[in-house]
Amino acid sequence: MKNIYLIGGAMGVGKTTVCQRLKSKLNNSVFLDGDWCWDAHPFRATEETKQMVMQNICFLLNQFIHCSAYDNIIFCWVMHEQSIIDNIIKNIDSTKCDIKPISLICSPETLRTRLECDVAKGLRTADVVERSINRLPLYAELNTQKFDTDDTSIDDIADMIIEACMGTDKHEQ
Repeated sequence: MKNIYLIGGAMGVGKTTVCQRLKSKLNNSVFLDGDWCWDAHPFRATEETKQMVMQNICFLLNQFIHCSAYDNIIFCWVMHEQSIIDNIIKNIDSTKCDIKPISLICSPETLRTRLECDVAKGLRTADVVERSINRLPLYAELNTQKFDTDDTSIDDIADMIIEACMGTDKHEQ
């Protein structure tokens, strides 16, 4: 049985960092960030590109599922609507998989601080701050396990996810 971690959250909540830590803590693991599946300039969110990115994500997840080298598949993306999560689950071969839908959350103040720091470093554009904060309430409506990243170390968040999803020794999974 493979474990598939579908980890969503607003931009800046810590998805990529948490997933990278999960990858190092879980044996036989692989990590895919949904943003890698349509990293383009200029970025265009059209119906065509949205359809393409979903196909890219599901194709890559299925490749990982069918590869015997991986037991733990970690995927992150904004996933702020249940339909996005449902569409991914519908389009992957989950017959021998335990799917773990997760949302990372934090306070608007924490998110603003993190994103403004990224903007100051030139890593993000200023418009991301309000867009991301406006999406935070959407995660409460999703059928996912929620993990708060406020005032919690990356290691602790990864350990909490592993414990909640596995209930067994984290390093043996």
